Amino acid sequence: MRIATFNINGIKARLPALLDWLDEAQPDLALLQEIKSPDTAFPQAPFEDRGYNVVTHGQKSFNGVAILSKTPLEDVTRGLPGDDDDDQARWIEATVMGKRALRVCGLYLPNGNPAPGPKYDYKLGWMARMHDRAARLLATEEPVLMAGDYNVIPQDEDAKRPEAWAEDALALPASRAAFRRIVNLGFTDAFRARVQGPGHYSFWDYQAGAWNRDDGIRIDHVLLSPQAADLLTDCRIDRELRGREKPSDHVPVWVELGL
Repeated sequence: MRIATFNINGIKARLPALLDWLDEAQPDLALLQEIKSPDTAFPQAPFEDRGYNVVTHGQKSFNGVAILSKTPLEDVTRGLPGDDDDDQARWIEATVMGKRALRVCGLYLPNGNPAPGPKYDYKLGWMARMHDRAARLLATEEPVLMAGDYNVIPQDEDAKRPEAWAEDALALPASRAAFRRIVNLGFTDAFRARVQGPGHYSFWDYQAGAWNRDDGIRIDHVLLSPQAADLLTDCRIDRELRGREKPSDHVPVWVELGL
């Protein structure tokens, strides 16, 4: 089973590019972020025509996550537990039903800038809630995948110019520590389990010719529970999409699981 995560930066703006990629890559399941659309306005028909079941957790103009799956989805839940007042659409879960059930979580973790400040406090609080949810999911002892735009640069090697991000919320010590606490529960960073070393990025800013200079960062991650990590056969970043017409500033990251 091929499972991909892709921050598309607006479903309306990127729909043709997204459909082209789906036709080429043929993922069995895709977790989308920044759909920037309420559920009622999400264009389901083009995906359903391609054999995908579609579930969304959206909001107007900002945030928003979705799951596209060629396999039936069950027990869909929307929103990260732990704060009933949080109305930002950043988390969606579902169980993919196949020969073996897989719990998938699509997430769009808060950016947190400017830091320090309320937005950074929200980021760290959100990550603490994610830690709690991740621990509960691990306790099920079932295969679990948590993928999306984490807005965290885990290590300096995950940035072309780490010094440029040293004061940014994506790379501050507290952000990295919160990410490590989640991983250290028992999750595997799927990409680093397959590929080592610097020079591997999933995001290039639209400004200052970042793509042409390969001035990127790796912030789109797939974390696997031990039961899912045992099924991992491959993980790659589809970086070439960033060079196409009207691209997202992110590119897909995908894993192959032996389901």
